[in-house]
Amino acid sequence: MKINSLNPFLGAILILIGVHGLKAETVHVSTPATSLVLDAEKGKPLKFMYYGSKVESSDLESILCGGSVYADAYQAYGIHPEHKTSLGVVHSDGNMTSRLVVRDVMSENNNGMVKTVVRTSDDLYPVDVDVCYLTYPGCDVIETWTEIINREKGEIRLTRFDSTTLPIRKGNVWLTHFAGDWASESQMIEEPLASGLKRIENTDGTRNGHYTRAEVMLSLDGRPDERHGATIGAALCYSGNYAIDIDTPVGDCHYYRAGINPDNSEYRLKKGEKFVTPPVALTFSNDGKGGVSRNFHRWGRDHMLPHGSAPRKILLNSWEGVYFDIEEPVMVSMMKDISDLGGELFVMDDGWFGGKYQRNDDTRALGDWVTDTRKLPNGLKALADSAKSVGVGFGLWIEPEMADLSSEIYEKHPDWIVKARDRKPVTGRGNAQVVLDFSNPAVREYAIGVVDKILRDNPGIEYIKWDSNCGIHLHGSQYLDNNRQSHLYIDWHKGFEEVMNRLRSLHPEIVIQACGGGGGRVNWGVMKYFDEFWTSDNTDPLQRIYTQWGTSYFYPAMAMAAHISASPNHQTHRKTPIKFRADVAMSGRLGLELQPSEMSEEERNVCRQAIADYKSVRNTIQLGDLYRLKSPYDRQGVASLMYVSPDKNDAVFFWYRTESFAGQRLPVVKMDGLDRKRMYKVSELNRIDDSPLPFEGKCFSGDYLMNNGLVFPYPYIHNVDHDSLSDFSSRVLHLEAL
Repeated sequence: MKINSLNPFLGAILILIGVHGLKAETVHVSTPATSLVLDAEKGKPLKFMYYGSKVESSDLESILCGGSVYADAYQAYGIHPEHKTSLGVVHSDGNMTSRLVVRDVMSENNNGMVKTVVRTSDDLYPVDVDVCYLTYPGCDVIETWTEIINREKGEIRLTRFDSTTLPIRKGNVWLTHFAGDWASESQMIEEPLASGLKRIENTDGTRNGHYTRAEVMLSLDGRPDERHGATIGAALCYSGNYAIDIDTPVGDCHYYRAGINPDNSEYRLKKGEKFVTPPVALTFSNDGKGGVSRNFHRWGRDHMLPHGSAPRKILLNSWEGVYFDIEEPVMVSMMKDISDLGGELFVMDDGWFGGKYQRNDDTRALGDWVTDTRKLPNGLKALADSAKSVGVGFGLWIEPEMADLSSEIYEKHPDWIVKARDRKPVTGRGNAQVVLDFSNPAVREYAIGVVDKILRDNPGIEYIKWDSNCGIHLHGSQYLDNNRQSHLYIDWHKGFEEVMNRLRSLHPEIVIQACGGGGGRVNWGVMKYFDEFWTSDNTDPLQRIYTQWGTSYFYPAMAMAAHISASPNHQTHRKTPIKFRADVAMSGRLGLELQPSEMSEEERNVCRQAIADYKSVRNTIQLGDLYRLKSPYDRQGVASLMYVSPDKNDAVFFWYRTESFAGQRLPVVKMDGLDRKRMYKVSELNRIDDSPLPFEGKCFSGDYLMNNGLVFPYPYIHNVDHDSLSDFSSRVLHLEAL
């Protein structure tokens, strides 16, 4: 076959084997270190050939002869109904069969971002399915999705609509995925792939991150490893219900399929309408799970997160400090406290609003976004001015998607809530909360207007904590037509995306946190609108080590809100020393979640030092490369990770003791990511010991640190007064290249 190279730009390359009018056409979607290869012969089904390390042009002609996979890249239901497929279409005449064949291949280069489209169509019906790929310059993530266009005279029905199919050759393939619960999100699970179907799904309706996560890693060389082995990472970028199927039928391949969950969501398309599926972000690395994570972190910072190059501020959130007991003097006092500790932002959480109904608990007033002057007589602007006067920014909690039955908004617009017609509402949080119907344009305008007015009337607000504490109950829309009730889950999220897009356009400078009753909104489909997320409502540092560890596989530290909270912890009632709490929080976006006036002087001093130290290394933690060194899931009594600046001039090493037994010998942790030939000076951050570590101020080569690590003095507890000893110990080391 003849090779014709087109668009040889930096960052992504599209190569066609053959030219327009010839029979064979192979599409090569390329990034600096990866390749995805398709057989797009016109008139034939689109075939997947390869995804993995970069393939040079000279190897493309022979790739199939070398044993590459040759399987359907995106198959519709009907011709072989015994097979699992990615698309289900009921045509306007009732025919349930489809056969997709390639019609054309198109590519567009927009400042180095390359969109490649393989247009496929049914060979009998005028239905087009565009299989799309997007690459970014200098980035090893490929986004892929489909666009389904109805050109039939009548309406068609979509019964399944996956974003992608990825065949993976069978072997010793392992799956890494993440599951959990409220206050225990993102727990890592690793298992070998076996015959049959593995499904990971969400059906919450509004949030999709609590119980499962829409990201997986596939280790192709056996048991997953942080540093070694061919590994694929895949993240479905969608804010709503999803389904990920990993199908292992008879044959040569596993099949990864991911998309919007089709359960109870059959979707009708009129003539000329288009259905666009959410993207799946793919990456590949031969450097194991760690390599996949670093690829995702760079892509997320550079192309997804708003303000992805700007380090996040250190904040105090009022929630665990006062809960609903909002009072103006208390808020002003907390602002002064966080300023005194060196923080940069104060966020007033739930309880600040209410008119006819007062927000003193979670049973009333939600949706009535007027300042409660009984609590805050001088209003929000006065609070923002008070924050400015002590040198910190001001932020606000809000939940614009929701209402309480005891609220003025519900009394005025009972038709605005999600529920089946002729049935009484089914409530969520506080036995009072209901979801507003974002499929309704009037509701979307209301939500946009609420947030826009608050921000315009109070220009001192620079941060929003945007919460979502209720899933969809009592499936139904009072707005959608009777024959489109199955559109609710999908149209609700289309509405959510419209709201967020418009608010981002109106207020691009605002920093917004995604909170979903904790970690319910941790998904890349959400994070393109948000700067960061609340990782979990559980602020217990020991449990946070596990949750933050699992979350770090796909999300960078700058997006992961991690707060120092009170002891005993409010969720687990565990008592932990302030240093341990601070050291765990420092590995993400540092913040506080307590009432500073209730802290001891020792706790205030440790926090003040932790904040100062964090500022000195913030860029490395939030913008650096993550290396996970010793997993808490290995149950070896220790967890350790480190961040390294892109130029390898600076690194921050975290070490946590996760269990304590007499006579215990913990493993020595070897470092990673350093320049082997350079010397690094070691100093401890957040030190509480009466005497420094033996290697304080000493210099070691990167090679030594990566081959040997540093040994902490046995028994790994701190050199402090006897009354201050605890079974929880931790260390944070700063490494500066000479």
